Amino acid sequence: MLKSLSIICAAGVFISAVAAAQGTAAGSAPAPVAHTKYGDIRGYNDGPVKVFKGVPYGAPTGGANRWLPPQPPAPWSGIRDTTTAGPMSPQNLGAPMAEETAMLQTAPMNEDCLNLNVFTPQVGKKSGKRPVMVWFHGGGFAAGSGNATSYDGRNLAHKHDVVFVTVTHRLNVFGFLYLGDQFGAQYAQSGDVGVLDLVAALNWVKDNISNFGGDPDNVTIFGQSGGGAKVTVLMAMPAAKGLFKHAIAESGAVTRGMSKAQGAENAKRLMSALGVTTLAQLQAVPQDKLLSAMNETHFPAAPVVDGTALPTDPFDPTAPALSRDVPFMVGTTETEAVFFPSTPLDPIDDAKFHDLIKAATKASDADVDHLIGVFRHAYPGKDNTYLAQLLLSQTTFQERSVQVAELKADQGGAPVYVYYFTKHTPVRGGKLRAPHTLEIPYAMDSLAKAEPIIGPVTAEQQALADKVSSAWVSFARTGNPNNPKIPHWPAFDTKTRSIMIIDDQFKVAEDPLRETRTAIIDWRKQYPPSF
Repeated sequence: MLKSLSIICAAGVFISAVAAAQGTAAGSAPAPVAHTKYGDIRGYNDGPVKVFKGVPYGAPTGGANRWLPPQPPAPWSGIRDTTTAGPMSPQNLGAPMAEETAMLQTAPMNEDCLNLNVFTPQVGKKSGKRPVMVWFHGGGFAAGSGNATSYDGRNLAHKHDVVFVTVTHRLNVFGFLYLGDQFGAQYAQSGDVGVLDLVAALNWVKDNISNFGGDPDNVTIFGQSGGGAKVTVLMAMPAAKGLFKHAIAESGAVTRGMSKAQGAENAKRLMSALGVTTLAQLQAVPQDKLLSAMNETHFPAAPVVDGTALPTDPFDPTAPALSRDVPFMVGTTETEAVFFPSTPLDPIDDAKFHDLIKAATKASDADVDHLIGVFRHAYPGKDNTYLAQLLLSQTTFQERSVQVAELKADQGGAPVYVYYFTKHTPVRGGKLRAPHTLEIPYAMDSLAKAEPIIGPVTAEQQALADKVSSAWVSFARTGNPNNPKIPHWPAFDTKTRSIMIIDDQFKVAEDPLRETRTAIIDWRKQYPPSF
């Protein structure tokens, strides 16, 4: 039985304006207060930045609200205190890579998890109309929250004059259990409520962000890993159309969703493991018991192509027409796969290299040898460990991101910009090189909050963060990452295939991975992926 890790979140604290004013320390700036359509909230000052945490954008999702589309939060009177992180969705805690786990939220955790954080230079409608950057966290569709320490928006808000929002939502079995076939039309969208939560958060932004100095007509959605996957799903969702102007998918993308048949089968297995047959019984199951059954049945959390919330596969066979006019940025890091413990960090011999790639690619011995040979030729002088990291990274994260970039570019709509992040981290003696998640603190200029993954902050790292964050913010402001701090970044197309390589220096290259990319295409034709 999964040990209970749930912590019941305390009810929101309500403080009158008079009491708050009396409690303000002498000589300090008063705590910021902002208005939302549900009631007023009080945050705190982080230097010049106003921060609001745990702001509810939806009602609790437990009990009778389980697997239903999100409902608005109940309005409140007085001023609600929003100075601490809100709950995250029930989940298995931790990431495959220890450096990432060290930065993740661990509590509280319960089904009242529809909350967001706002970082802004100034509150009030008269304070300006700043670009809004809405961040979706990683962890696939199964784990994580908007409260990892590296997701700190202070510098984006202060240095770049933007409003930054992070979102927490339903995950795993709580967000992606398809019950439409068993329990009727009311649950037709139950396999996608986790991403419908994101739509609700974007509607909250549309309705309220002007009170935080943001421009509701200039919203960029972005995310990494599972967050990048969520971005690509939202690009194909009718309910999200018009709620964002630009999109960035970092190290994650979805081309195909889960079918209703697969989703229904997963639900039946879960209910069988729980020993329940009715909806009322399922809604009454304690959250920890649901997590245990999820683990027992290896529940695969993924958006369901239900014909309504998600009408079609997001990027198969083409890019979604709904977001044809949305500028798009997409990219990966060099050695994404070291995020997973099965990827080697220490020296391996030829036999181990062969067996590792055979297990990962499901290819014949001859095809494995061919793939390895291509990588040896493309990267002369690299040892087996480095080559394995590159090969495993390019046949997973890189392949999917390149695919969505190609489809979006061939659509002939808004431009696509592609990057390849190759800056290495010194942690673990440099063995991780450029792992999954490494670009996040550079894009957010949150280096000081991400030392587990980047090591002690250096002047060189800060110089790179200045460039990367400027490119991301320029894209959020205009749909184009170009700015005076970097060389010209051309849009991607499938002929020239221009990609920005991001290291201590930015450098444009045309099809820099051509040799390995074409070999992976040939391999994939012989060994197509299952869902």
